[in-house]
Amino acid sequence: MQTRYPSHTVRALVKTELVTPQTREVIQSRLDAQPDQMPRFFNEQELRTLRAVCERLIPQADRADPVNLAAALDARLADGKSDGWRYDVMPEDGEAYRRGLAGLDEIAQACFGLEFATLEGGRQDEILLAVQRSDVPEATWQRLPAKRFFEELLAELSECYYSDPLAQEEIGYVGLADAHGWRAIGLDEREEWEPEERTGDSTQGSLVRAAQTRIADAGPVAPPPRREMEVTDRLPPLPQAEAEVDAVVIGTGAGGAPLIARLAAAGLRVVALEAGQQWNPASDFATDERAQAKLFWNDERLSAGGDPLAFGNNNSGIGVGGSTLHYTAYVPRPQPDDFRLYTEFGVGADWPLSYHDLERYYDELEHFLGVSGPVPYPWGPARHTAYPLAPLPLNGAAQLMQRSCAALGIRTSPAPNAALSAPYFQAGVGWRAACTNRGFCQAGCSTGAKASMDVTFMRQARQAGAEVRPECFVTQLETDDTGRITSVVYMHDGVEQRQRCRTVFLCAGAIETPRLLLMNGLANSSGQVGRNFMAHTGLQVWGRFAEQVRPYKGIPGGLISEDTHRPTDADFAGGYLLQSIGVMPVTYASQTGRGRGLWGAALRDHMQGYNHTAGINILGDCLPYAQNCVELSDEADARGLPKPRIHFTQGVNEQRMTAHAEKLMRAIWTEAGGHDVWAFPRFAHTIGTCKMGRDAAQSVVDHDGRAWDVPNLYIMDNSVFPSALSANPALTIMALSLRTADRFLERARRGEV
Repeated sequence: MQTRYPSHTVRALVKTELVTPQTREVIQSRLDAQPDQMPRFFNEQELRTLRAVCERLIPQADRADPVNLAAALDARLADGKSDGWRYDVMPEDGEAYRRGLAGLDEIAQACFGLEFATLEGGRQDEILLAVQRSDVPEATWQRLPAKRFFEELLAELSECYYSDPLAQEEIGYVGLADAHGWRAIGLDEREEWEPEERTGDSTQGSLVRAAQTRIADAGPVAPPPRREMEVTDRLPPLPQAEAEVDAVVIGTGAGGAPLIARLAAAGLRVVALEAGQQWNPASDFATDERAQAKLFWNDERLSAGGDPLAFGNNNSGIGVGGSTLHYTAYVPRPQPDDFRLYTEFGVGADWPLSYHDLERYYDELEHFLGVSGPVPYPWGPARHTAYPLAPLPLNGAAQLMQRSCAALGIRTSPAPNAALSAPYFQAGVGWRAACTNRGFCQAGCSTGAKASMDVTFMRQARQAGAEVRPECFVTQLETDDTGRITSVVYMHDGVEQRQRCRTVFLCAGAIETPRLLLMNGLANSSGQVGRNFMAHTGLQVWGRFAEQVRPYKGIPGGLISEDTHRPTDADFAGGYLLQSIGVMPVTYASQTGRGRGLWGAALRDHMQGYNHTAGINILGDCLPYAQNCVELSDEADARGLPKPRIHFTQGVNEQRMTAHAEKLMRAIWTEAGGHDVWAFPRFAHTIGTCKMGRDAAQSVVDHDGRAWDVPNLYIMDNSVFPSALSANPALTIMALSLRTADRFLERARRGEV
């Protein structure tokens, strides 16, 4: 299976206008990097062992310029960077690596009388395999879980190696080419499903030749002037006085942004506090996975329970726009019976409102955001209005799934995506460009085609007069004798600030929202703050195919089926949807390490088939369980605040649903001619923890999002979901946000706030 491009493809490509300036800077710096050979974190003994481990896990004897994986890990630990979570059973990163490397040397000495680095490769592999299988004495590992240590080490090294541009080149990935990108590169021909070029660039032929020629022959091609996407605000000055405002909104993601825009448009004085930065997509978002790690919530969370969850890039975001900065823009509506889970099945919980309470907001959102989707949509109630844009083209994975499902009698449809299939004029925002089908949707969209909150509602909010304060981390909610919140306290540049307000809207997500409430002892007379944490069942099934799929091309979730919404042969409550999925190389390498445990030559051989890989996953219901919860740990973060610990264990219902879906997805890929089919266990989204309900004794907020215990506190994010719904949550979070704003404004007009 030939996937390797001729050498110097990437080196030539970054010299052309097919790569944006910010991408060029990131890739070129990585190509030119001279890693520090002096250890900054590990001692010399530890570094010798680590280097030997790296050589076995990611062999690079065939490379003239190998990636210094040991130096990269050493630098990351020395800089104290976290990927946003760790297993609760593991010590802190640095300590875990020190113990693990010492444990390898102890085993080597005990078994062979030598340190690990001096053993021949076969014996090193024996030791590593024993660690991977947890077939080592517990005492040797000082109570360090061997399997977890190996998994973390392998995932980190895999991510580091396949972040290297030349490692990506060897597996046939050139997705770093932006805009018309790969469609203009002779090495990566336009697929039949891809739209024709919109550009009339007469220099395209020379650029193709340049991308195929060694740098010495081709020379650099100067990039053209680039018109940056308009950003109407730069960081506003922080207040010099503590003037009271009508509303403080904490969080600017799917829960906060629509609400901010609505309140500001109504004439309220609104201050939005966001823990992360304000980004300019056109200049800040490189087409590079590692460079966009800045969009993930990387403050460390502790993951516990029988099925501990991955956070960081999986389930959280930071920056103006929140998690929508890196969501895939997959926006199917839930169906009416999703809101009646307890009524339908006798388990879980019903919502205190219905689909019809949100229907007009779904309509409004689909048109404001510019959702691309089919007419008609095959499942759920008939829509009052059609999707405003035609569906995005189906990529390789979607077409494979579509053909196979048709043969098996499973209905499919192009999926609704909040990404533009054509240029679109958005009220209060202006024109947004069409999607270029580069597939980089699980990260920040540099073109603005993806409807993240920063380029949609937050622009509208600022035009209406809202003040947005980035890099402001909220720590306290101060109250008066009546229990009303009077001020919000936050940190900015290490300095404590205070904003007086009449009302607070807490929209920080299903982990940070309960964490803030628990730290402040608020809104918890029911004991439900932090309880009923849920995560969608999200099993992925991958297959290898004879034809080129190129999983980095096109909208990742191009095809959907909701025929499994309520399967007739189900032995579980609720249901799930199926979707085709694309994947970037770093993410796929990490999942291969974690899910299959491949390392050494087996890992690199497997990754050679990257361009022939296609995936399907489910998005399924999850029941609320009291023992699945967010709590405060006794471990402090860099701000001195308690880190959140998240307990999650799937129940029998989730196990049965996943088994049902895995059998079906394997059948789909078998019918499509797939081989080497494998499943990656996964849970997606953070849901629950501040339940919405009709009974103050059993919930945290009422059906309008108003806290039972604190009259001027509203909570509006995925934490208020009473059940998970068998659909992606973003659209429903936005709908609830708009509804909460409207209900609040109605109360304000009546003088009840």
